[in-house]
This record gives sequence, structure tokens and C-alpha cells, in this order.
Amino acid sequence: MHQFRSWQERWAWVVGLLEARTGEGLEAWNRRVAGSGAPDEAALRAWLTEQGVDGYPRMLLVMERFGYPDFLTAGADDLVDAQYADRPGLRAIFDGILAVAAGLGEVDVQARKTYVTLVSPRRTFAAIKATTRTRVDLGMRLDGVAPAGRLHAAAGVGSDTINLRVGLATPDEIDDEVVAWLARAYRASS
Repeated sequence: MHQFRSWQERWAWVVGLLEARTGEGLEAWNRRVAGSGAPDEAALRAWLTEQGVDGYPRMLLVMERFGYPDFLTAGADDLVDAQYADRPGLRAIFDGILAVAAGLGEVDVQARKTYVTLVSPRRTFAAIKATTRTRVDLGMRLDGVAPAGRLHAAAGVGSDTINLRVGLATPDEIDDEVVAWLARAYRASS
């Protein structure tokens, strides 16, 4: 089973993280940011770092002050549609990977501007990216596995934790071997 996580759910999670790390909620931090005198995003990031706010909470407060990018507030379906708008023939590969992921267990599907991540209850285990007009890369977190055969190093496919990728040009290439790698990545990350 999988579900798309909306930006609102992600936003709520980051708000909770801000409060857990600092003891103050979003409203209080927005007041502090307004009084910081930071004239631009770089200055605000520096000021927040001095206040002990980093990572996602810092990103949230910068966006609260200077605005949210359109891609962040877009719905997951809109983001995925945009990724495949100029390469509709690849959408079936994406859909095929999601179908496999749905059979693995609890999977959150998180759409970004240029790729989609698959997240187990514990962490991200895969990323799907329409890398070229003729290929979708399925990046996976396969710790302890070296690139070989169809598995290549995964530079630029999702986060740094995604270490290997397989290029897929047709849905038929989502074969037993690919399904086994994806299942292994899920199990290791659950």
C-alpha cells in the first residue's frame, strides 16, 4: 500500500520538528524572525543558525518569511504530471514502479519538483526520476552493494543516501531482478 504525502502533511511535520527542537512554535518563531532585521534569505539563514535553528525548520522559517515556491505548494499529482509532461511514454514506467512498491508494505510517496521518493516507515529507500526523455532511473538505497551489471552509481537521483540506480526504458524492464532489488531496499530501510 502506498500514499502520496501532501506538502501540508510535510509542513505540519516540520512545524512539529521546530517546536520539538526549540520549545517554541511557528507563531512565536515568525514573530522572532520579523524582529530579526534580516533583509534577505541568506541573512535570515545565518541568523537562524545563530539561534540554533537548522535543517528543515530553518528552511520552513525562511519560506514563511520570503514565500513558498510554487512547486512546494503544488499537489503531488501536479508535480508528477509535470515531470512526465514532455515524456508521456515514460509515465507507464513510473506507474509500474509504484505498483511494485504498493506490494512491499507501508510506503509514502513523496513528490518533489524533479523526482519522487519512496519512504518506508523508517526512511527513504528509493527515488524515481525521469532522467532523460528515454529513461527513468530507479534509485535505491542498497547499503553494502557495489555497482555491477544493471546497477550503476546513483549520482543525482534523489538524496545522497540513494547509492545505486537502474535505468529503465520500458515497463517490461521492471523485471524480477528489479523487483528483488526494490524489495531488498525496502526491507533494509523498514
